Amino acid sequence: MHSDQGLTQMKLRNALLAASVALMTPLAAFAQEAEEAADPLAEIAAALAASQAETIFVFNTLLFVISGVLVFWMAAGFAMLEAGFVRSKNVTMQLTKNIGLFSIAAFLYYLIGFNLMYPGDGWIIEGWLGAFGPTVLEAVGIGADEVDIEYASVGSDFFFQLMFCATTASIVSGALAERIKLNSFLVFVVVLTALIYPIQASWTWGEGFLDEAGFLDFAGSTIVHSVGGWAALVGAIILGPRIGKYAKDGKVNPIPGSNLALATLGVFILWMGWFGFNGGSELALGTADAAANVSRVLANTNAAAAAGALAALILTQILYKKTDLTLVLNGALGGLVAITAEPLEPGLGLASMIGAVGGIIVVFAVPMLDKMKIDDVVGAVPVHLFAGIWGTLAVVLSNEEASLMTQLYGIVVIGAFVIVTSAIVWLVIKAAMGLRVEAETEVTGLDKTELGMEAYPEFAPGS
Repeated sequence: MHSDQGLTQMKLRNALLAASVALMTPLAAFAQEAEEAADPLAEIAAALAASQAETIFVFNTLLFVISGVLVFWMAAGFAMLEAGFVRSKNVTMQLTKNIGLFSIAAFLYYLIGFNLMYPGDGWIIEGWLGAFGPTVLEAVGIGADEVDIEYASVGSDFFFQLMFCATTASIVSGALAERIKLNSFLVFVVVLTALIYPIQASWTWGEGFLDEAGFLDFAGSTIVHSVGGWAALVGAIILGPRIGKYAKDGKVNPIPGSNLALATLGVFILWMGWFGFNGGSELALGTADAAANVSRVLANTNAAAAAGALAALILTQILYKKTDLTLVLNGALGGLVAITAEPLEPGLGLASMIGAVGGIIVVFAVPMLDKMKIDDVVGAVPVHLFAGIWGTLAVVLSNEEASLMTQLYGIVVIGAFVIVTSAIVWLVIKAAMGLRVEAETEVTGLDKTELGMEAYPEFAPGS
């Protein structure tokens, strides 16, 4: 009985085992087929992810290139603005200075500035002094696996950042017009673009100590514009005013510019270039939120410029009973400088208010400098320094991460650094080769005496 039962149980187990094997065989085959089918799907998903990452890289690179071209166009804006604000006898000199300073900036930023500003892990003094060395671009035909696929190409980044460096030097040019020696000015530009600008910019944008402290400056109200403003202010004080600008009794003698049409063209060019200046500083375009942010930055930038111009237009009518075009033009620029520190977070209303205050600052600051007998030919210090300080402080109005004390800290630290270094460089140049042209040269005009070439020869005496 027990043996028959055991035999029956054994047969039952064998039958169940056979059934299990028969059942598992197609399941195993199905699993193998599913695994084989999953491999191509995984490959497709990986390829799509890589393609998406590469697309982001392409769009970010494209943003830098297009924005860099727009900011380069600002060099023409500065040249036209200065050519319009100086007297006809000094126009060629201003044009020469502008083409010279940009070319020097392009060479020195490649040779020293870029790596000094963005040292990565190569800090000489951590958070304070970056690396010395020339810029190295990616190799020709480089693959996606050999670049920073989440950012942009080195070439586009260098090209874009170079334009900011050159802008800083352009700011200095106009303030010191009509009485500074060409070569003395260009020597200062060498030091400014190779050392002063990139060192202080590394403290924030290169992830240095100001960045760690929480200092915020989106596109450079302080890092670019105030730096140029401080250098110009120190230079103007050391250089002294133009002959005849201030009488012994304290009276201010206006010295009208030669061509307000050129000056107005220059402001419109600068206004246009600023869309690249601020828009490109979003540093991304490859996603929906990044694209929306870029468009928001452009809209706010435009609103601030318009509000700055309108504020200056209205205020000059109230103060002087007539509209002053030169102050309206600089009012627009003051609005642009003011919004540059934070053009993303505000709405259009707040952006307009920030720009309007920038324009108002310019209207009051220009005569204030004249009372102090500081001769700024184009109004660079009120526009770039004073409006830049305001814009940097105004970040706290819209950005919750900003601290008023930290913003003040950044302004003071950068200001002190630029004042000291600029003063040293200006004074060394003055002692070594002189800063100012001879009085006779200044009266005759720098075009004829320094360059032997006039911008408007048909209007010259005896022509």
